[in-house]
Amino acid sequence: MRIRRDKRGFTLIELLIVVAIIGIIVAIAIPNLLNAIQRAKQKRTMADMRSIGTAAEAYAVDTNRYPAAAGWAYPSGCSYPTDTFTSAIAGVLSPTYIRTIPLKDGWNSWFMYGSFNTNQDYVIASNGKNGSPDGGGSVVGPTTDFNADIVFSDGQFIQFPEGMQK
Repeated sequence: MRIRRDKRGFTLIELLIVVAIIGIIVAIAIPNLLNAIQRAKQKRTMADMRSIGTAAEAYAVDTNRYPAAAGWAYPSGCSYPTDTFTSAIAGVLSPTYIRTIPLKDGWNSWFMYGSFNTNQDYVIASNGKNGSPDGGGSVVGPTTDFNADIVFSDGQFIQFPEGMQK
């Protein structure tokens, strides 16, 4: 029997080099993709908070006060906010000032809404990626931690993500 040596193909070493190159590209791309997903959730959360704030501002133009909040504390036995905080203002703002009020942030945690000083100030807060309050410490201004709270008060962000995130 005669062996033909004119067949062409890839050697095992060539295939291993290609697999190694693909592995390196994936190792670089995956962390960047995960970071981009978290940034998108932050941006969505901030946009939703602006929408709620705009609706509260429009309500205040008509009534000379911001919507009253149901409360600004966690219910007893509950370590996370429930829908009672934002649903209390949803009935006041929706559908006149906003068609549908967003109740949850990008990480599927409830937004918190509070009004203070006889309804002359308001605060909208998201607990960030970890879903627990003040996950990034008590920071005011820009933060670089996905776990840090995002806080919107009286038409502006007082704690917000900026720059490279951890």
